[in-house]
Amino acid sequence: MTLSRLTSISLATALVAFGAAANAETIKIAIAGPMSGSVAQYGDMVKAGALTAIEQINAAGGAGGNKFEAVLMDDACEPKQAVGVANKIVSQKIHYVIGHVCSGSTIPASDIYENEGIVMVTPSATAPQLTENKKRKFIFRTIGRDDQQGPAAAHFIISKVKPKKVAILHDKQSYGQGIASSVKKDLEAAKIPVAVFEGINAGDSDYSAVITKLKSQGVDFVYFGGYHPEMGLLLRQAREQGVKATFMGPEGVGNKDVTAIAGASSEGMLVTLPADFSADPANAGLVKAFSDKKRDANGPFQMPAYAAVQIIGDAIAGAKSTDPAKVAAYMHKNAFQTPIGKVEYDAQGDLKSFRFVVFTWHKDATKTAAN
Repeated sequence: MTLSRLTSISLATALVAFGAAANAETIKIAIAGPMSGSVAQYGDMVKAGALTAIEQINAAGGAGGNKFEAVLMDDACEPKQAVGVANKIVSQKIHYVIGHVCSGSTIPASDIYENEGIVMVTPSATAPQLTENKKRKFIFRTIGRDDQQGPAAAHFIISKVKPKKVAILHDKQSYGQGIASSVKKDLEAAKIPVAVFEGINAGDSDYSAVITKLKSQGVDFVYFGGYHPEMGLLLRQAREQGVKATFMGPEGVGNKDVTAIAGASSEGMLVTLPADFSADPANAGLVKAFSDKKRDANGPFQMPAYAAVQIIGDAIAGAKSTDPAKVAAYMHKNAFQTPIGKVEYDAQGDLKSFRFVVFTWHKDATKTAAN
């Protein structure tokens, strides 16, 4: 090969590379959730996972050569604030969202994203109403639904706990009431008596009235659908009143701050959570990446949040486009290998499969897999 021929090939290659670099974009990706308020811990988990993924993807050359830029949005887990955040994301022409976190906030925000053609992937909103009976092109999850989590909890209660009389409480919100209703349905189908099914007011400081009812009914098992601030108070006040029943809740109660509220009364609480992806040897390098940035990889939403960003990045690269419509179509049609395992979507944007695991919570805020 002549020198002139080699030079012309090298120049052509350089021009192609220059053209690719020139066409690369900085893609803004919103991380939306409670950065403040009583459940800000869950926003912190999502933020830790999403930021780590963005850093890893950018360090590896970007998504199809395009770099991500994180934009943090605080909805405080309040539906009205979530709508405001969604409108802000639209006005800022951001086309990709990781979040929202709480189901009650995610549902109204998702309607705006769907209408505006913005790809949203929630790593934590489990309420079926987000996707149920809706034609969704742009809305996805990296976590299972309550009608997957509820049966997992009910199966454990029926097969392992075998209580004589159950109380089911909830916080009257989309997430809490939805999963509580799912558990109630399965327990009643198994002929396990549900003596109390009642809502409590989120944010109250005194639940003595409902605890008195638990005591008078002689329940030996309590399922609570909601978040850790209320569960912590229920546990502490129930023990103070001599209620010895076992308590159980969904992933919304699986937070170290439940122990900060309940203290020793949190010992023995049962909780359904996603599998501990941080303990998977295949994720050891990723766990180190979290640690290097002084972030905790061990929690229900960090790895699903990481996976959410990764899937968007892989879809941008696979679709060879940053157009959210093309990216969403690619997500529906393809499978993705992620830290939470193989991800495939159905027509609604729900995961085709997801496994919830039952853990026993301890008074030092650690957890172990329940027998």
